[in-house]
Amino acid sequence: MRMLHVGLRVTDLERSLAFYAGLGYDQVGAVPETPFGSLTMLQLPGDPFVSLELVHDPARPVTDTSAVNHLVVQVDDLAGTVAGLAARGIAAEPTTDHGDGMVTAWLTDPDGYRIELVQWPPGHPEGMSAADFR
Repeated sequence: MRMLHVGLRVTDLERSLAFYAGLGYDQVGAVPETPFGSLTMLQLPGDPFVSLELVHDPARPVTDTSAVNHLVVQVDDLAGTVAGLAARGIAAEPTTDHGDGMVTAWLTDPDGYRIELVQWPPGHPEGMSAADFR
């Protein structure tokens, strides 16, 4: 088994697409009509699979994002990423240095979903595993 993606309900699809494109996501496909609403599939460059699905139904705007605590996006250069986001009008909260080269920053998308950007220490494997807790 493998986790493929998460679907986030969004209120304004165009506004959310602009935000996630600014974050670096590419739109790779869409399914216009489903019982959930329209589905827009997003993928980060270098990722082999879609990791985010935007779910939009104008009759069902987002009223509560508390069921999703946060999403995490790994970056190679957090300072450069935050500067690039600022240039595109996306503000990040101040970075936090957790020591040993791990640095994080937080963003909030147009509907209020929280996104953590993480830069791993040099030599850290891609992603998080049980080894991070030993």
